[in-house]
Amino acid sequence: MPQQTKAEVFSDFDLAFIAHPVKKSLNRKVNREAVKQSVKSLVLTDFYERPFKSNIGCGIRGMLFENTNQPALIQTMENTVREVIRNFEPRADIIELLIEDRPDLNALTVSIAFMVVNDPDPIILDVLLERVR
Repeated sequence: MPQQTKAEVFSDFDLAFIAHPVKKSLNRKVNREAVKQSVKSLVLTDFYERPFKSNIGCGIRGMLFENTNQPALIQTMENTVREVIRNFEPRADIIELLIEDRPDLNALTVSIAFMVVNDPDPIILDVLLERVR
């Protein structure tokens, strides 16, 4: 079992699944980077994508082709993202959430500012959700 330093509070596998060149074990993400990876993964996950955990998901991709000029739709998207992070990522506390339509890229940008438990500095995460035609 690897030794954990006192500075490491949270630890997750790196989702790139690249082996360490010397140790030949999977790389890890710790603390801020682990929580950031987890939040991004939750936003990009759709319902029924995870075997045996069908309730984990954001469902925002299903709203990508809707008319984003409607304030109610943007509010629904924001509520969906807030809910999935609140329910499945207790290490993150959302400060601000902004969803921006990017018609030039045929996409939406989800900007999430959040605090990590036991860390005084905020994290800003931008996730690009593309519409594939």
